[in-house]
Amino acid sequence: MSKKYIIANWKILPASWGEAQQILDSTSEYFTAEGLKEFSVVVCPPFVFIEEVGKLLSATSLGNYIELGAQDVVDTLPQLARYVIVGHSDRRWKLGETDAVVNQKLKAALQKELTPIVCIGEKSREGDYKKFLEDQVEATFSGLSGDEVEKCLIAYEPVWAISTTPGAKPDTPESALESINIIKNTLALNFSLSTFRFLYGGSITSKNAKEFLSLPEFSGVLVGGASVDREEFVKILKLV
Repeated sequence: MSKKYIIANWKILPASWGEAQQILDSTSEYFTAEGLKEFSVVVCPPFVFIEEVGKLLSATSLGNYIELGAQDVVDTLPQLARYVIVGHSDRRWKLGETDAVVNQKLKAALQKELTPIVCIGEKSREGDYKKFLEDQVEATFSGLSGDEVEKCLIAYEPVWAISTTPGAKPDTPESALESINIIKNTLALNFSLSTFRFLYGGSITSKNAKEFLSLPEFSGVLVGGASVDREEFVKILKLV
C-alpha cells in the first residue's frame, strides 16, 4: 500500500495558542500509545501560530510524528516547513486568486523545495464541470516539468462539498474518482507521467474518511474543520 497523508488545514483556528497545543498534544498521545505509523501527518496552522508550532515540533517528540506545513506561499516561512497548500478554494473563490496566480505560487513553492499540496476543484457540478477541471489543471500546472508535478500532492477539493459552503454535502468516493480521473487524464496528456498522488478534501470527518483512505487511488485526505476537533482528528488517524 502506498504511503498515506493526513493533512490538517487549521485555516483560521484555533482561537488561542493554548488550544493549538492541546490539539498537538492529543495527536502526540495517539502516536505515543500506538507507535510510529506508515503515514504522514502534516499540520498547517494559521500564520499567527506557525513559528510556535515549528519550534514545538523541533524541541519535542512531536517532531517525530508531525510535519509542518503552511497555508499559503509567502516569502517568510519557517525553515521547518516542508509542505505548503497552494490554490485552496478559500483563496481562489473568496480572495480572487486566479489560476495564473496559483501557478506562480506553485512554482515559488517548488523553488523553495517545499512539497506543494495543490488544490483543484469545481465550484458546482452544474454545467460542463469536466471542461472547468481540465482548464484549471492545465493553467495551474502550466510551465512545470514532469519531475516537478511528481513532487506535488494533488488535493481534489470540490467547493460544493466543503462544510462552509451553504447546502454542502460530502462527495462520494465514486463521484470523486470520476473527477480524479479527469484531473489525471489531463495531466497525463501534458506530462509523461502515469502515477500521481491524490488527496480528497471536502467535509472530511471520521464518518467518511475511511471510504476515501481505503481506496488505492487516494494517497490521503485534506482535513479542514475536523482537524481542530481533538477527538475527531484522533478518530481519523485511527482509520488509517
